[in-house]
Amino acid sequence: MLARIFSSAVIGIDAYIIEVEVDLTNGLPSFATVGLPEAAVKESKERVKSAIQNSGYSFPDDRITVNLAPANIKKEGTGFDLPIALGILTATRLIVQERVDGFLVLGELALDGRIKPVNGSLPMAIAARAAGYRGILVPYENRLEASVISDLDVIPVQNLSQAIEYLRGNQNIEPVRTDIDPLFRRQDPYGVDFGEVMGQEYAKRALEIAASGAHNVIMVGPPGSGKTMLAKRLPTILPPLGFEEAIETTKIFSVAGMLPKDQALITTRPFRSPHHTISDAGLIGGGHYPRPGEVSIATNGVLFLDELPEFKKHVLEVLRQPLEDEKVTISRASMAITYPARFMLVAAMNPCPCGYLSDPKHECKCSAHQIQRYRSRISGPLIDRIDIHIEVPAVPYKKLMGAGFDAETSDAIRSRVCKARAIQQERFRSSSIHCNAHMGSRLIRKHCRLDAEGVSLMEGAIDRLGLSARAFNRVLKIARTIADLDGTTNIEADHVFEAIQYRTLDRSNNK
Repeated sequence: MLARIFSSAVIGIDAYIIEVEVDLTNGLPSFATVGLPEAAVKESKERVKSAIQNSGYSFPDDRITVNLAPANIKKEGTGFDLPIALGILTATRLIVQERVDGFLVLGELALDGRIKPVNGSLPMAIAARAAGYRGILVPYENRLEASVISDLDVIPVQNLSQAIEYLRGNQNIEPVRTDIDPLFRRQDPYGVDFGEVMGQEYAKRALEIAASGAHNVIMVGPPGSGKTMLAKRLPTILPPLGFEEAIETTKIFSVAGMLPKDQALITTRPFRSPHHTISDAGLIGGGHYPRPGEVSIATNGVLFLDELPEFKKHVLEVLRQPLEDEKVTISRASMAITYPARFMLVAAMNPCPCGYLSDPKHECKCSAHQIQRYRSRISGPLIDRIDIHIEVPAVPYKKLMGAGFDAETSDAIRSRVCKARAIQQERFRSSSIHCNAHMGSRLIRKHCRLDAEGVSLMEGAIDRLGLSARAFNRVLKIARTIADLDGTTNIEADHVFEAIQYRTLDRSNNK
């Protein structure tokens, strides 16, 4: 007696179809799982047997063989419990094979038959629709994320008995539907606003430029000057997430097991701020069976690294590749998994170990050697990959109290950012990029041409600051973004001059 149940597994953030074949034959009672199952999959036989018996059904006293195809890919996780259980009961003819053929099935079983949630149900629902299945049986707690996929019946099941009776036609379960539009109309999704930041006009201007062109930023300033406050408000001026971006972000959160149970879709840009003790695997991703790291979880959002020099140097160095390629490939002996890593990097640091270098109100007690050693924790190649360097000085008392000062709100800044992004989308409509920060050398030559005055300014900056070729290109891309904010087609000398001002660390390194 042979039965087939279709399930799914995830590699990276994309799912693929798994065919669960269950064969019952005469012989001594046994239960064997083949098809490169990992430990959690092998252990499923004990959960499946107890769940079937505790749900009031008979477990067959036969030789049971479960094959997970394709057999050349390792199967990991507990999501195969429910398909294996339904496969066994289909092989015993309790369930008719034709009833399960149109469904993808996933779920972990408790010993009493309850169905527990699994990671990655959104990419699995996408795979089910792409493969032409009419529906997907999911754990009840996974119903919302799976139901954002249209043209697919999402059937939530809470226990094994409910799943069996539904497939036998004895119980009706209404498919779950989610209206996407209200999810994108949430009011004040971030809870913070740039209007709360007193002073720091120079830093806010730099962050507006960064948001307009998706440029990476590093802020240098004394403790308490507002670097963290500014960074946390950067997502509030970024353009709203589009549907495709929201799906990609939600897939990553789903695979990582970080999607809230009551949330169908991530509709706000992520803001990730890992502690400086994080490992390279935690930042980039990895593990025995690779999982996404912070750079991937921050995709379509902001990765904030506070106290940048306090991070381990080898951890910072692994940022180079994702900053350039916008993806991370984690290689193992049996597989290579690629995760997206398209994020804005925002870093913050003190100017010296004590934090008070150039602060007029506090005396810096660091020696030149201590300052040099502190800054050398951040390598030149990494600094080169950060477009905008800005100083964030301490805020004067009057501005801190807001006397006679009306700070601009995030909504006002975001409107300008969106206009600049619209110009860039039109500019790059025939290419695979969307923002100025992602331009390669060919596009820089095409879209970042300078007039004679601009060329003269750049020559002087290169001579004075000793800019590398990469830093030179960064300045050109920043100038292009400033021109887009001004709504001008050509890059003018004023744009170049302002762009050069955002290379603070280049200036300090050449004093």
